[in-house]
Amino acid sequence: MSTEGAPTPRSHHERLDVDTRFLLANERTLLAWVRTGLSLIAVGLAILQFGTDLTVRTEAGAVFLVLGSAASFAGWRRYAAADSAIREGRMPEHGRAPQALALGIAALGLAMLVVLLITQS
Repeated sequence: MSTEGAPTPRSHHERLDVDTRFLLANERTLLAWVRTGLSLIAVGLAILQFGTDLTVRTEAGAVFLVLGSAASFAGWRRYAAADSAIREGRMPEHGRAPQALALGIAALGLAMLVVLLITQS
């Protein structure tokens, strides 16, 4: 069996026909997820450091820390999946992480508003 004319196998990182703009856009998206995660972690640390009610402070700070870590992890997973898809010449799968993060932040904001209203009365 002749192998002449057959494409040589390459790793997914050596694919040459990939548009670099898509790869760089994917990296920028990952960095946006990481910035969001870092921001949530910073808020969690600020609450833990400067909050007044110890119970609420600990719970709220921990929730922000977990949410920030989850955002960074979800961004990394989406980046890896999109990178593979781009290099294979297919569309990345639709993920649920952006909706989950948005709903989580919205729920957290409402919960903090309720706590604020309760503690102010």
